[in-house]
Formats: sequence, structure tokens, C-alpha cells
Amino acid sequence: MKKLFAALIFLLLATGPLAAQNPPSQTSQPNNDVTTAPERIAVRVNLVNVLFTATDKKNRLLLDLTKDDFHVLEDQKPQEIRFFSRESNLPLRIGILIDTSNSVRDRLRFEQESAVDFLTTTLRPGKDLAYVLGFDVEAQVIQDYTEDMEKLSKAIRSLRAGGGTGLYDAVYFACKEKMLFFPPPEPYLRRVMILIGDGMDNQSVHTREEALAMAQRAEVTIFAISTNRTGARIRGDAVLKRLAEETGGRAFFPFSVGDLAHNFQEISRELRSQYSLAYVSSNTAHDGTFRRITIDPLEKNVKVRAKTGYFAPSQ
Repeated sequence: MKKLFAALIFLLLATGPLAAQNPPSQTSQPNNDVTTAPERIAVRVNLVNVLFTATDKKNRLLLDLTKDDFHVLEDQKPQEIRFFSRESNLPLRIGILIDTSNSVRDRLRFEQESAVDFLTTTLRPGKDLAYVLGFDVEAQVIQDYTEDMEKLSKAIRSLRAGGGTGLYDAVYFACKEKMLFFPPPEPYLRRVMILIGDGMDNQSVHTREEALAMAQRAEVTIFAISTNRTGARIRGDAVLKRLAEETGGRAFFPFSVGDLAHNFQEISRELRSQYSLAYVSSNTAHDGTFRRITIDPLEKNVKVRAKTGYFAPSQ
């Protein structure tokens, strides 16, 4: 995972009156007390926020858990949970990334209509924003952040298929340019990427791991929907699964239009049924390294989906 964000905490230490460096002579007049402005000491801590989903073995959402139901480890070292809550109302920033390469030409129409339906049921006016990005050889933002469903729908339906596939470049670009916010916004935003495609790449400059690292830095949760029809055993589906699982999302492998619509419904429901926890990392080094996070449920029948780690601050 991620560090969701690094917080600056200022501790105010008030000092008492300071005596003059040289004692006054016997003939001098008494000095008034000399005071100084309070001294500020900046202390930087690694406050790590994690959004996660808890389900039972049948993948049904569990909505009544508390922080006492979990242990948190960072690089295998126990961490103290400082904050814990259910998060059903945080603002969403949603990126819809649709593969428009030749390899998905015959499936593009049902991808578009399902994406429109998803945004229609998920986007809340005045709170959530979404953008649309199509990618083949290059990634192109068709509609920037907006809450206007008419503009989003028009952008999605305007996409046309053609060309090669630059999947990793598209994920890298979208995370860096549209979803990486620093300093972190207030209130904290959930950044969600809906990635629709076949998982194949034959054009990207960036590697899969570079794209994944940028998603982790931007605190993006990826929900991937495969357009393949031959099951999850092929290479493209394995790529989609890795991008999703490493960021705390899920990969879906629909075989029909009806399945795709159901997958979008599951994503929408999950976004309203997550938990949030935060801890102050026991590792105080600001070394920019990737740190592994493990959320262990105490009950064996509970499954957790969360990002696998975060990048520590570098300064």
C-alpha cells in the first residue's frame, strides 16, 4: 500500500522567560522580564491510511466489524490501529479507462453502455467526479473530471476502436496526471480506476511494474474488467488480476453483457461498503521505499481486500 498521506504535526512547546546572558550590574535599573515567541518544532510522522473491503468466504460483504477484529502488520511488524471507521460517504474520483484497440473492436459497444450505466448509478452530484480516457497506441482524455452525466456519456459513446494497445502507458499516465494529488486533499478522496480491456500490451514505453508503482503512489484502487472470452488463464487476464489485487481492487471476467452489468453493480456496492483504518508507522525512516501492509482478520472466515503496500516519504 500506501501511504495514503504523510501528515505534518506541529508540536507547540512554550518556553518560560529567558534570563539575560550577562547578569545586570548593581547600578543598572532592573530589567523587565524578557520573553520569546513560542518555539515550533516540526515533527513528521508516517500516517498510513488503508481502505479495505471485508467479505465472507462466499464473497458477501461484512459490514459490522470493528478494529478489534483485525491485526495490522507493516513489513511483518505489528502496528497500532489509531483510527477505524466504515467509509460509505467519502467523495469519489473515478477514472474510466477503456481499451479502444483493434483487439476489442467487437466488444466495445457493450463496454461503453455498461460504463455509462455504472456511472449513472454510482456518481453522486455535488460529491463525486469522473473522467473518461480511451487508449490504443496512445492514451487520450476524452472528458476531464466532471459530475455531468451527459458529458460523460457522450465521451464514452464517442470512443472508436483502432490501433495497437498501450495499456501500461495509459495506467501510468492516468494515475500520474489525473489521480496523484499532493498534498493530499481534504476531505480524503477515494481514487478509483475502472479499467476495461483485454490486458494485452504491445505499445507501451512503461513496464507493467512501473504502471503498478504509479498506481500505488497515487493511492488508486483498480477494478479491472476483462473483455476476453476465453477465461482467466490467458496472459492478459493475469495482468488485469495483478493490477487489481495489488491496489486493493478486484478483477472481473464476464462472459456476457449481463455478467458485465452485474460486475459493475458489485463495484458500485463495494465502494459504499468499505472500511478505513489508519496507523502511525513504526518505521520513521523517510527513505522512499515500498513497505508491505498485511491486514489479518482474527476470524478465519473473513477475507480482506486491500492494497498490498505503500511508498514511504522520501524526505
